[in-house]
Amino acid sequence: MRLSDFKALTFDTYGTLIDWESGIHAALQPLLSQLGSQPSRDQALELFGREEAAQQSETPALLYSALLTAVYLRLAKLWGLKASESEAAAFGASVGDWPAFPDSREALAYLKRYFTLVTVTNCDRESYKGSARRLGEPWDAIYTAQDIGSYKPSPRNFDYLLEHLKRDFGIERRQILHTAQSLFHDHVPATAAGLATAWIDRRKGSSSHGATPPPPGAYRIDFHFGSLADMVEAHKAEQRRA
Repeated sequence: MRLSDFKALTFDTYGTLIDWESGIHAALQPLLSQLGSQPSRDQALELFGREEAAQQSETPALLYSALLTAVYLRLAKLWGLKASESEAAAFGASVGDWPAFPDSREALAYLKRYFTLVTVTNCDRESYKGSARRLGEPWDAIYTAQDIGSYKPSPRNFDYLLEHLKRDFGIERRQILHTAQSLFHDHVPATAAGLATAWIDRRKGSSSHGATPPPPGAYRIDFHFGSLADMVEAHKAEQRRA
């Protein structure tokens, strides 16, 4: 199996292309600064990941900005802290401030020369606009949780992805390589959907899952890269051998 065997790369955005963990941890500082004994960064992110997944399961139709607001209030309650509605809303609106990984924009610009690029994201349309600009507006299509009415890892999100890629681009399942960091949100349901996968292992070498909960089921990894830049180098090597 080669990267050049595929016609479309479908991406997760947050955790894969956007450094959401840095963005989340920075946006949580109004809460964390109130704690006498602060959790480590990974501990705070793990708790966020657990509460976010629970909120997404409970309210699958809630816009992501509103969902983040609710998660902030959940965390405040768990830590025994008070948080104002405006403070929680600011956290919900922080997505546009989350930074891109240093390699994302240039790598996507390269990959766009060879593949149809699509993201299937747990974000909402308005919140995603800032991230799209940070990434250089690389997408042929953006499929959000707002469009689909559910959050990954729901299989509905991958059913929607497959249906729309075939309808809008004529791209079949076997021509798609799903590219993501989160085993929980992406690799387990993508494997169940019969997609080939590339793991962008942004937390390589860490024993913590960070903001992504542990995978709840079986998954298959077809390609494993430590960064998106590494994926680009692998594709370039294929091109040189062709």
